[in-house]
Amino acid sequence: MNIFFQQVLNGLTLGSVYSLVALGLTLVYGILHIPNFAHGAFYMVGAYISFYLAGSFGLNFWLAMLCSAAAVAVLAMLSERLIFHPLRNAPALHDMIAAIGLLLFLEAVVQAIWGADFHRLPAPYTQILRFADLTAPAQRILIIVAAFILMIGLQIFLRRTTTGSTIVAMAQNREGAALVGIDPVKVSLLTFAISGALAAVAATLFAPINLIFPAMGHLVILKAFVIIILGGMGSIPGAIVGGMIIGFAEAFGAFYISPAYKDIIAFALLVIILSLRPQGLFPSEVR
Repeated sequence: MNIFFQQVLNGLTLGSVYSLVALGLTLVYGILHIPNFAHGAFYMVGAYISFYLAGSFGLNFWLAMLCSAAAVAVLAMLSERLIFHPLRNAPALHDMIAAIGLLLFLEAVVQAIWGADFHRLPAPYTQILRFADLTAPAQRILIIVAAFILMIGLQIFLRRTTTGSTIVAMAQNREGAALVGIDPVKVSLLTFAISGALAAVAATLFAPINLIFPAMGHLVILKAFVIIILGGMGSIPGAIVGGMIIGFAEAFGAFYISPAYKDIIAFALLVIILSLRPQGLFPSEVR
């Protein structure tokens, strides 16, 4: 039972991180229809900024995470204004190429500053929690709780606030939203800011139990695209459910099959699920 519980905990941890990354990605795609491969670079930059602030300035974990989220949000908004906005009338392929170019550029900048070595952010909580015969590292519980709070908060923001409603309206019908007075520029900037902040928070939460290195965003962004395709392109509930599916599949697959196949499982699931439901798990949310 303890071993099974550990795999459930691992699945929730991975699923929470993947869901946060996929949420930011699906927000941008749902509104702007941009396949933002640079989102993986935002994830990577967020981890490095938290690592630098905690290591060089001695900031505590939470303050470093907030500063990292704010910095990556600004970086995401700059990328929207300087890179993606000028390409709004260009063919879709141009957005993809620009996003990949931004990904490679940010990786080169980070490697020039911090080098190619692996780093690890010190865990803020190293305790082992015990429940009857079950044990759980406090850091993993922290990731799960923080991620669920953010996911619930984002849903409340989008559904219950005027600003969030403008994002939903823009995702449903960009032209109609502009006709009723919603500023598409402000919504685009806000969407990129939220997307970047979510990526930075996910990276910071995961950094104490995962290595930090310049190419760390590659596999994460590929899995995030698998998640939003599984859930339905542009679907927020789909991003959350898809992230959890991939997280649990990897955790149980790595333990019961082999850790060597852990990263292949996500892509195998994509093929299986899309062969059964080509429209994704939540097709009603597709924009």
